[in-house]
Amino acid sequence: MTDSADAPESRRPRKRVHYGEGREALMNAAVRVVARGGLRKLTYRAVAAEAGVTHGLVVHHFGSRDALVEETLAHTIRTSLNTSALEPGTGKVADFSSGVSEMVTADPDTQAFQYELLLESRRRPELLPQIRALYDEYFDATQRELGRMLPAGADRALTRLVFAALDGLVLHQLVLGEPEVTDAALEELRALLRLLDADGNGTREPGESGDVGE
Repeated sequence: MTDSADAPESRRPRKRVHYGEGREALMNAAVRVVARGGLRKLTYRAVAAEAGVTHGLVVHHFGSRDALVEETLAHTIRTSLNTSALEPGTGKVADFSSGVSEMVTADPDTQAFQYELLLESRRRPELLPQIRALYDEYFDATQRELGRMLPAGADRALTRLVFAALDGLVLHQLVLGEPEVTDAALEELRALLRLLDADGNGTREPGESGDVGE
């Protein structure tokens, strides 16, 4: 499956990609290609070279470049939500986004891929549906966890504000490094959430925040 007469010359040895893991391996390769060179560098051949397979295997799994972009973006959403601790489900402020700096340090390519697509969508509006889907996933996870932490829940505006702070910290660490700065800023964010009667300590005045589903 990985042998082909039309494969470009390369010193990189070809790897056998088993069917069950082939799609994920190719999507991970696409993430690395875009993180290094931007979306304009994303081609079948570039992904194949990164994965150590022939470009025909990429075509076989995805069929089109647009499908590769869309499925890779969905893959990064699942990966980020699984590793960022954005929604630990405990309702405790101390647990909120506790793994963000580690996530960026461990897997900067995934974050870079998403930001590349975010900027590219300004030039290519056809990417906006995928970008909206990406951020809707993040907004929903953030709002659900805020709803667990805050007795009055969190409306759309508060959810966007909290997530914008997280998103900005991820971007800053991606560019500037300094995970300790991220951690310190996150602790300040948690302190602000505690002031909103987080962990159920106290009662908010009626009308200060909307319902979770707003």
